[in-house]
Amino acid sequence: MTFWKNKRVFMTGHTGFKGSWLCLWLSLLGAKVTGYALTPPTHPSLFELCKVDALVNSIIADVRNLDQLKHALHAASPEIVFHLAAQPIVRESYNSPVETFSVNVMGTVNVLEAARACSGVKAIINVTTDKVYENLGLQQGYKEEGPLGGHDPYSSSKACSELVAQAYRRSYNLNIATARAGNVIGGGDWAGDRLVPDFVRAVLADKKMFLRHPKAVRPWQHVLEPLSGYLLLAERLCETRDKYCGAWNFGPEKKDAKPVEWVIKRLCKNWGGDASCAIDRRKHPHEAHYLRLDNSKAKKHLHWQPKWGLETALHKVIDWTRAYQAEVDLREICFNQIREYMA
Repeated sequence: MTFWKNKRVFMTGHTGFKGSWLCLWLSLLGAKVTGYALTPPTHPSLFELCKVDALVNSIIADVRNLDQLKHALHAASPEIVFHLAAQPIVRESYNSPVETFSVNVMGTVNVLEAARACSGVKAIINVTTDKVYENLGLQQGYKEEGPLGGHDPYSSSKACSELVAQAYRRSYNLNIATARAGNVIGGGDWAGDRLVPDFVRAVLADKKMFLRHPKAVRPWQHVLEPLSGYLLLAERLCETRDKYCGAWNFGPEKKDAKPVEWVIKRLCKNWGGDASCAIDRRKHPHEAHYLRLDNSKAKKHLHWQPKWGLETALHKVIDWTRAYQAEVDLREICFNQIREYMA
């Protein structure tokens, strides 16, 4: 990936889980990254554990502050913009719908408004989610041309973000693509109300894991899978204007869409010891029962392929968590996993 050597990159949401992994990868590739985000959303966080702020120009600020965002983007003079900043938790969106829509919709508006004022920007990647689709409970994967929807405030707000990107592309001729990934997992995710982080917290505290929706099927994938898609898509956008605009799915293979209970039982087995799980039978907010992405467009037109199946992804989570438990150099652990993935 020599393309990225000395490329000027502006990234919102760089203090989050996916943003931190992307910063580490871009740093390894020699890019010059400016990050713009609030303080890390969790403690501990991958951002702090890997000292990501030492690798990038880190700006702690809110994407809802348009003037500050414009100033930061102008100063960075980026060639490529990755927009990852978001309120990303479905259950939290039920508790804070106004904040969710404010961050996820107006945050996107502000990023694109700031980017269109910078003449040097060649490509913009707006990162959304598999949950932007109108989920009809279908067994086949959802394709990019499928209708957008969203039962909960989070899903709806990210579908709105897709429409914002489409409007800016058509109205101002911006070179924008939106990227939809599955349920990403990987070392260093400490978010609340997420399956794998909940498992990690449970095993590190020697507690039993409780499952809210054990039969729900999700398109599980290691975080490096969609990030590789984002990087490839940005390259193509820079090389061929307009051809690669629009929506792209970066989901796992069909065999890796597994029920929640299967995933946790496999993690418990891989961890060993007394790791175990049980069903939480209390009433919980609605979440989609079945969801899977069709990744054929990315395969055909970008020549992107998933490299690590779910089994490998789960082992990488265990390896990273064992390293965290042993208090070793976690940045180097991440670098090694990235190098292995690229190889």
